[in-house]
Amino acid sequence: MEVAPNANPPVCKIMDFGKFKYEQDVRRKESRRKTSNVVIKEMKFRPKIDEHDYTTKTKHVERFLNEGSKVKITIMFRGREMAHPELGKKILDRIAEQVKDVGNVEAAPRVDGRNMLMVLAPVKKQEPKTGGAKPRPAAPPETGEAEPDTADTADAAPPTNGSGAPGPAPAPAAAPTPAAATAAPTDTTD
Repeated sequence: MEVAPNANPPVCKIMDFGKFKYEQDVRRKESRRKTSNVVIKEMKFRPKIDEHDYTTKTKHVERFLNEGSKVKITIMFRGREMAHPELGKKILDRIAEQVKDVGNVEAAPRVDGRNMLMVLAPVKKQEPKTGGAKPRPAAPPETGEAEPDTADTADAAPPTNGSGAPGPAPAPAAAPTPAAATAAPTDTTD
């Protein structure tokens, strides 16, 4: 296979053509999988829409934008309503103001025959960049104080070696003598 035909002399590479075709198909499928299909949903309003219907339809528009879909909002005019396109413009401006935190106006309101159209697009969310490193949990402070006894609980932690890692407990600073350890305790109360 020719790698750089314009080089002097041309550069060629000997390769398994079946493997090359397979890798090419895998790359093509991967790129197809990463692309997102933009869905355009439509919500239709009327100039004389009631407040409850308006709020319900506006909530649907917000839900569509949160899902990542574009929304085409149509105001349908009938009969003499066409004489007052400012009513439709007022409704579209009100919708754009209410959903400004989840969507922005992609296509400004325009009249198309007996309809007035506006397209809203979802707002792109900024993902915080951490630099690829996961935050590590803070190490427990080493104060030298005795930890409370948790041996009687079912989910007691294993003994640690002072550094927070599981393992044998550190040796005491002054070890008692073997004679004192085997001697019976004496009663000092009279």
